[in-house]
Amino acid sequence: MRYSTQIKPISYLKANAAQVLRDIAEQREPMVITQNGEATAVIQDIASYENSQETLALLKILALGNQQIEQGRVVPAAQAIARIRARAAKA
Repeated sequence: MRYSTQIKPISYLKANAAQVLRDIAEQREPMVITQNGEATAVIQDIASYENSQETLALLKILALGNQQIEQGRVVPAAQAIARIRARAAKA
């Protein structure tokens, strides 16, 4: 993806908002909006946003898991499964 083709000034967004939203939804590429020559915002379609949020959540879970491994906070899989089954039986 080349961001250089997806950079527009805020005046373009104001004048072409409906078309910008259609283009973003079709192309599924973010658009960088500038104000006074500086990048100030990124617009993206909702599906791409949701995908990126899910990816970030998974990365956070992996990082937390790695941190727990480094701290020695681990239990054997059989023990973890037994705990889960015991909780499920109580519910």
